[in-house]
Amino acid sequence: MTAKAYVRLTLIVVLSFLLTRDTAGEDTKRPSKSGDRSPLILAHYMPWYTAKPFSDRWGWHWTMNHFDPEKQSDGQRQIAAKYYPLIGPYDSGDPHVLEYHLLLMKLAGIDGVIVDWYGLTNYRDYAILHHNTTRLLQQCERLKMKFVICYEDQTIPILVKGKRLKAADRVSHAVNEIDWLGKYWFKSHSYVQLNGHPVLLSFGHNGLTVKEWSDCLSRLKSPISYFSENIRRPGAMGGFDWPAPNVGLQQVSQFLTLSSKWPAAIPAAYPRFDDIYREAKVSRGFPKIPDQNGRTLRSTLKKAIQSKANIVQIATWNDWGEGTQIEPSREFGYRDLEAIQTLRGKYDKNHLAFKPADLRLPMQVFKLRRDSNNDTERLDRISSWLVAGKTNEVKMALARDAQ
Repeated sequence: MTAKAYVRLTLIVVLSFLLTRDTAGEDTKRPSKSGDRSPLILAHYMPWYTAKPFSDRWGWHWTMNHFDPEKQSDGQRQIAAKYYPLIGPYDSGDPHVLEYHLLLMKLAGIDGVIVDWYGLTNYRDYAILHHNTTRLLQQCERLKMKFVICYEDQTIPILVKGKRLKAADRVSHAVNEIDWLGKYWFKSHSYVQLNGHPVLLSFGHNGLTVKEWSDCLSRLKSPISYFSENIRRPGAMGGFDWPAPNVGLQQVSQFLTLSSKWPAAIPAAYPRFDDIYREAKVSRGFPKIPDQNGRTLRSTLKKAIQSKANIVQIATWNDWGEGTQIEPSREFGYRDLEAIQTLRGKYDKNHLAFKPADLRLPMQVFKLRRDSNNDTERLDRISSWLVAGKTNEVKMALARDAQ
């Protein structure tokens, strides 16, 4: 995530169309006792990848101005990551990719996404990110997945420095952007509500000050359930945890102890931290949090679920640059999703159960989507069967394609 400070994309696209919905998302309730249900499990999602052939170029997050995806070795493109996506490097605006990701999450027992959002300003690559986030929300609604925004308020000082925003308007800018979310995305039936209000996270501490955030929250047209990173700011309902390479795995227990005194918290589970920054010459890089053959994810997720939090965040679905991804890779396959599937089934007996083998089905759908000769309506129907848990129907339909 720290790589965001280095984003230097220049392609800007027109802001995508806005979404409106009449029905707000269901309220997330705290379990009354152990075993009632597990929390919402949401995966932190990066919408920032640009790739050929969907786009006309390779974006910074695949290259970091050092690697060249046009170069290939052993069937793999050269990308800014130590691990390689099972489907190869992709574009975050590709609806087939978004469907593939969300179907995988559904089958793994993940309820939805917490997505990085850089606001509405047409500056740097923010318009692309907004466009991709809009498409992601559309797919969440279609596939009955949950959705939460993590606001990147670090954009505010960047806009001031770029002379796109007056310093005196820092708070007003944030208020206007969050009010926009309230007018449009917060009304979606997919958007997560907590205590009757939409959930909003903000990443890091390089944007608004503590005082500015308090001012911002007091000026919003409608209240929100706000979570700041690591700590609980004044006016926040609570805080959310995030991998801390300089602290290591003890960060998990430290956060759970600190947050036990708050009204609410969002603990984090993650598989590892293994960034590419030094190799990409972006920075000196950060200490490594070991994968431990999958034990890191299993232990952090177990602790997070047992904390009785309303929401657990998996960090991350697809930050390939920092190596925290649980998205299927050539190195780990579906291992991490299978682990989540197992733990979800253990702690939530009422959750729609899928089998490890089912996790291979979204890839088959994805490949058929890429074939322009296939019937779109038929594939839409197959996707809806997956969402409904009708895996036998899906397998029979896919078997007919293989004949």
